[in-house]
Amino acid sequence: MYLSAGQTSDYIGARALLSSLPPARVLLADRGYDADWFRNALIKRDIQPCIPSRKGRKAAIPHDADLYRKRHKIENMFARLKDWRRVATRYDRCPILFLSACALAAIVIYWL
Repeated sequence: MYLSAGQTSDYIGARALLSSLPPARVLLADRGYDADWFRNALIKRDIQPCIPSRKGRKAAIPHDADLYRKRHKIENMFARLKDWRRVATRYDRCPILFLSACALAAIVIYWL
């Protein structure tokens, strides 16, 4: 898990985690991760990016729409995490405590 500042763009956090990605065939991500350098880095690691193009891109890059629809499971997990008031409102100012609360919530959600 990696915690970045709230105003930081998504692909800045992706840059920090790129070297620690596990082996995968495809990476599902939303438009916030649409950057040429990120796509190229994934392709170099033999990971197919399934990222829709940003609306401002001059030439849209095609993606597998059927595969992208499965991303809702990821969004559902974040929605379940936000059911925990402490996580949704981020009461903890200390990043270690906040990540601990996220991990605890994820464990309980998985266990139940």
